[in-house]
Amino acid sequence: MGGSDPGTLSPRAAATRQRILDAALAEFAEKGLAGSRVDEIAARAGANKRMLYAHFGSKEELWLTVLERAYAAKREEERGVEVDSLPPAQAMARLVAFNLRYTSRHPDFVALLNQENLHRAAYLRRSEQVPALYSPILEAIRSVLARGEATGAFRAGVDPMQLYISILALGHFYVANRHTLSTIFGTALDTEAAIAAREAHVAEVVLGYLRP
Repeated sequence: MGGSDPGTLSPRAAATRQRILDAALAEFAEKGLAGSRVDEIAARAGANKRMLYAHFGSKEELWLTVLERAYAAKREEERGVEVDSLPPAQAMARLVAFNLRYTSRHPDFVALLNQENLHRAAYLRRSEQVPALYSPILEAIRSVLARGEATGAFRAGVDPMQLYISILALGHFYVANRHTLSTIFGTALDTEAAIAAREAHVAEVVLGYLRP
């Protein structure tokens, strides 16, 4: 990738780089890659275009950096989810809750993923960090499924990846479409009560599927 190496920056330059990344995240989440303008990102960051290009090389490289950082931030939080000490059903419910709550707290992450899928992951495929973006939650699900199967709490033969995708979908769709769904059903779906109800429902659906 082009641009400056974050590890060699002075504190002032590092602060500028961080402001640009924060501004770009907000701009990209709101307008997508095509609709965002370098001038607006720079102005939002209190920087100028020359500084932005010096740090990132191009708008496309900035997009990829923002996308990588969004994935890395989620993976970092995933590593902190402790389920090993919980019974299998409670552990799975906690993993369900984490994914839904993270998604609801980070609609910008949902927006970035939606945009990257419109580009058919063209930028993500260029990332040198893709192997590091592998989800710790998938391994946690694999472990919890094995424990549940061994104790008779879960049925056998569940594909961890398919279950993970289903858990993600049950949360991602809800958050990504919360505005249209709220309008259609005439009730606010982004309140704490609504999210708690969704969390309980998704956990019930997943645990019902896993029941022997």
